[in-house]
Amino acid sequence: MKPEIKNLTLPELEAELHEMGEPKFRAAQIYTWLHRGAPDFSAMTNLPLSLREKLADRWEITAPQVVRKLVSELDGTIKYLWRLRDGNCVETVLMRYHHGNTVCISSEVGCPMGCAFCASTIGGLVRRLSAGEMLDEVLFTQLDSGLEISNIVLMGIGEPLDNYDNVLRFLELVNSPEGMNIGMRHISLSTCGIVPRIRELAESKLQLTLSVSLHAPEDSIRNTIMPVNRRWNVEELLDACRDYFQATGRRISFEYAMIRGVNDSVDDAKLLIRRLRGLAAHVNLIPLNHVDESPLEPSDRETVLRFQKQLEDNGVPCTIRRTLGSDIDASCGQLRRKYQEKTGE
Repeated sequence: MKPEIKNLTLPELEAELHEMGEPKFRAAQIYTWLHRGAPDFSAMTNLPLSLREKLADRWEITAPQVVRKLVSELDGTIKYLWRLRDGNCVETVLMRYHHGNTVCISSEVGCPMGCAFCASTIGGLVRRLSAGEMLDEVLFTQLDSGLEISNIVLMGIGEPLDNYDNVLRFLELVNSPEGMNIGMRHISLSTCGIVPRIRELAESKLQLTLSVSLHAPEDSIRNTIMPVNRRWNVEELLDACRDYFQATGRRISFEYAMIRGVNDSVDDAKLLIRRLRGLAAHVNLIPLNHVDESPLEPSDRETVLRFQKQLEDNGVPCTIRRTLGSDIDASCGQLRRKYQEKTGE
């Protein structure tokens, strides 16, 4: 397959055009077309035909195809299953909030991390997405839905920090003033806890929100539901989070899936409070989404509320994530998994 031109930043595209003997301003024209969703070079009507032909010989423009599109009758959430140029599929979810429209994108096809409660990791990692493919998720969701995207969360299929270089390039592209121009403070990146990459991300001092999938306050629990903890334990992870805050000044969000009889006891709440003491943190309690292949079940509502109250009473900011798209399997990995089972792909 030809290289993907959408992976290039504007300065890189200018250098490529210079090498081809073309004027610099053509790069800006091409970049604008790409970030408006031009499906091919023939659509770039303000470029000479000869240049369009040269571009088509050298590069490919990626444009994912909609395999499934589900719209929630409850809250208007839209879930897409996209087919990529090599036939693999990923999911993207568009969620509507009072503060704007948020798109949750995938960073990999499949996931290597093996978390026990997640459908995305069943079957393991197939491949990592390119920066351009991640940009496509945002761009084509906006084009297909007709809704302007104001916020991005990298919380879909895959572990973003396992695809570090491509994710950072994606962030540069989507933040570009000449492109979609979505500010870093409107972007959240979720990780299960790859400590060296958290420290590396801290050095870049990007003003995005780091969301850490913690899900347990101590190692004996976290080891059983999140294999990554056997490599970097809770203490190492929280030390990296403290250093991240010191470097960036950005408060960290801790994701905590409430799992019945596993991590939802009063003692678990007390230990979590001690762990987070002195750290600029916010805890986001997540009612667990049931996955057919997993025996884990969600905590009941009373348990979740009790857990939240205990944290808040002890000075830890805590919210319960609003459940969106419950009628369309909006939690990541489920639509792709069901499509694979149905079609054998």
